[in-house]
Amino acid sequence: MNEEQRLKMLLPPEPGAEVLLDTDAFNEIDDPFAIAYLISSPELKPVAICAAPFLNERSVSPEDGMEKSYAEIQKVLRLAGREDLLSCVCRGAGRFLDAGGGPVECDATERIIREALRHDTENPLYVVSIGAATNTASALLLCPEIRERMTVVWLGGNAPFWRDAREFNLMQDRRAACILAESGVPFVRLPCLGTVDRFYSTEPELKHWLSGRNPLADYLAQNAIAAANSYAEGKPWSRVIWDVTAVAWLKNRGERFLFSSLGPAQTVSEDYRMIPFAGAQTMRTVTYVRRDELMEDLFRLLM
Repeated sequence: MNEEQRLKMLLPPEPGAEVLLDTDAFNEIDDPFAIAYLISSPELKPVAICAAPFLNERSVSPEDGMEKSYAEIQKVLRLAGREDLLSCVCRGAGRFLDAGGGPVECDATERIIREALRHDTENPLYVVSIGAATNTASALLLCPEIRERMTVVWLGGNAPFWRDAREFNLMQDRRAACILAESGVPFVRLPCLGTVDRFYSTEPELKHWLSGRNPLADYLAQNAIAAANSYAEGKPWSRVIWDVTAVAWLKNRGERFLFSSLGPAQTVSEDYRMIPFAGAQTMRTVTYVRRDELMEDLFRLLM
């Protein structure tokens, strides 16, 4: 692709864009919000939702985290009454690329490749990754030609001015994050600390707008409130639901919800710093979230 085509692919799409969401849905309470926002947005067309691996206190292995995420995606779809999308749910990688070995072949990588090959630079597939980038990076390694047929929107790392890039999605699989930046695929990054951490909610707000509205809204509110109260221990709290912002970028024509800038691609050093990449293709980085405008749209659709 030439630079003009790349810049066009780094813009939010026209309504009707086909979207593949890659999510570690059981890891945090914000992933279910992002799934709900995607499937409730009439201008977006989800073609697949893939389960990403994760490893922390909520899983015993990356594969266990992926399986729990696979089940959580299905749970959210059923609560939303979207059983029609259950056939679009895919299992992802059972290990990270950082663990060694080649790309992971799995249902998710096969689906990413298959969906991307149906598209082209004029009508790309939009892959939204809100977890470790293992599935998407593996697909790019297995079939490099898809890099000209899709735009990758990834939430991970921290703002360029932050002291380091140590953030959960990036640290789970640094090699996968580097592949996204270095592969040549049109790449949009949403930094966590210093940027999309502005997108947060509170217990009174969640109760006021979501509680009692419908089964899905109830679940999202109760899940977020219970998770925050488990660590806040009676203190005031706010809770980030930043994964929503990655989906919001697809709806950001006219900068409705997010501001961003273009610049040379950056990759990740071994000591977790953002550094220039020698290939220097253009990428887009989100720099600011219009919190209230996006929250209004989210609550409107979930109600």
